[in-house]
Amino acid sequence: MKKITLIILLFAVMACIAQEKMMSNTGIINFEASIPLFEEVTAINQNTTCVLLPKTGQIICWINIKDFKFKRTLMEEHFNNNYMESNRFPKAIFKGKIENFDLKKINTALAEYQINGKMTIRGRTKKIILSATLKKLDQGIELNAKFPINTDDFNIIIPLMVRSKISKNVNTKIICVLY
Repeated sequence: MKKITLIILLFAVMACIAQEKMMSNTGIINFEASIPLFEEVTAINQNTTCVLLPKTGQIICWINIKDFKFKRTLMEEHFNNNYMESNRFPKAIFKGKIENFDLKKINTALAEYQINGKMTIRGRTKKIILSATLKKLDQGIELNAKFPINTDDFNIIIPLMVRSKISKNVNTKIICVLY
């Protein structure tokens, strides 16, 4: 009887803890590092995980680098093997805090927020500020953010042979619905 009571209490505690965070496993991150007049350099990752703690406004997002998909397989191979070394650095992580976040104030109108945090890519961490919009949906909160990433900040080396064809400033966008 004690075991059954303990199991029921454990499930009750887990249910309470689960309500204290909002999460998405299907966020989308895409980036574009194209230079005009050259081949498009874009990729998309549809397996982004984000967790929001509504009480504090803290947010964390992480991705598996190998989940980025390109139009051309060769670009994807070069991205994983040469630029990102995804076997050595398999994840990218962002940890931050949404400034002035109040879950009760989120509604169906887009509201702009600033997210201060740290981005870790290839083992290097840099402070960044994201401009984001949040809005309430029937099934949760939609987060949209656009931000640039400079390849030099994360020691991403673009070979001399293609340096004129790939931008060092990578335009990045994240979209996720947190439940």
